[in-house]
Amino acid sequence: MAGLNLSSVSDDDDDAEYEENPVLSAAAVAAASRSTLRPPSLQTLLEDLPDAAAIHRTSSSGGDSEGKSKSADKSSRSRRLKHDVIEAVNELIQDINTCHELIAEQAVEHIHQNEVILTLGSSRTVLEFLCAAKEKKRSFRVYVAEGAPRYQGHLLAKDLVSRGLQTTLITDSAVFAMISRVNMVIVGAHAVMANGGVIAPVGLNMVALAAQRHAVPFVVLAGSHKLCPLYPHNPEVLLNELRSPSELLDFGEFSDCMDFGNGTGSPLLHVVNPTFDYVPPKLVSLFITDTGGHNPSYMYRLIADYYSADDLVVQRRPVIGS
Repeated sequence: MAGLNLSSVSDDDDDAEYEENPVLSAAAVAAASRSTLRPPSLQTLLEDLPDAAAIHRTSSSGGDSEGKSKSADKSSRSRRLKHDVIEAVNELIQDINTCHELIAEQAVEHIHQNEVILTLGSSRTVLEFLCAAKEKKRSFRVYVAEGAPRYQGHLLAKDLVSRGLQTTLITDSAVFAMISRVNMVIVGAHAVMANGGVIAPVGLNMVALAAQRHAVPFVVLAGSHKLCPLYPHNPEVLLNELRSPSELLDFGEFSDCMDFGNGTGSPLLHVVNPTFDYVPPKLVSLFITDTGGHNPSYMYRLIADYYSADDLVVQRRPVIGS
């Protein structure tokens, strides 16, 4: 974007002139023909930009008038590109702001009278989904696993009670003991992969396994902006992050176990505190997005509607010895 000569003038100044006298290059025609077969991408927008070096050569050989014409044409296309990019970003922001409401509108279709719902941790999407069912006069109970070690489930339980929902707070280790009383598991997601797998808060894979063992539907709520076009096996995908050990242990109490001066050169106690779990698609019963409910096997088609292959830049790891 650095070479586009974008200015702070209004984006709409040259729109009328551009629409009345469009200048279509061969690349633009090719991009337009391809857009009928695949979703639009940023790459197809950039294909129609004139090359700066070509403009410089034309202006030096063809005279100042032709050079000025090319510069004006480049400026007009740059303004048009800027307008399209800003419009796409604003549309994405609007989708993120409204996805919770669109997902919550489907709650009455999935939550029925006197059911027991299980969730883990804290999610705004799950909160709005459950509260929307309560507003439709659905009477049900919610089991909230606390989501150690951050205990985000405590916050969700407090919010549910303040909205008038019957709530029971349980420990994460009690999920298998309580799952037989549950009619449905409803959880949020950090990201949804192209194969239908879910990157979710740590502990949810255990909940999914418990739900599968007792034939309880496992439902994932996720907005369209959480769809990821990559697969878990892609080398650039990091499925987890490690958080500080201080969330698990008090360094003052366990400092002797973590002391490096024990003669071995390394501490005897290691603390691993992962942030996420990966839930494979075979454990997911249904995805509920702002566009409706979908099976895990359909997610790659849904992702293809939001991402173009031209916009996916996969950085390959360098081959050793090459």
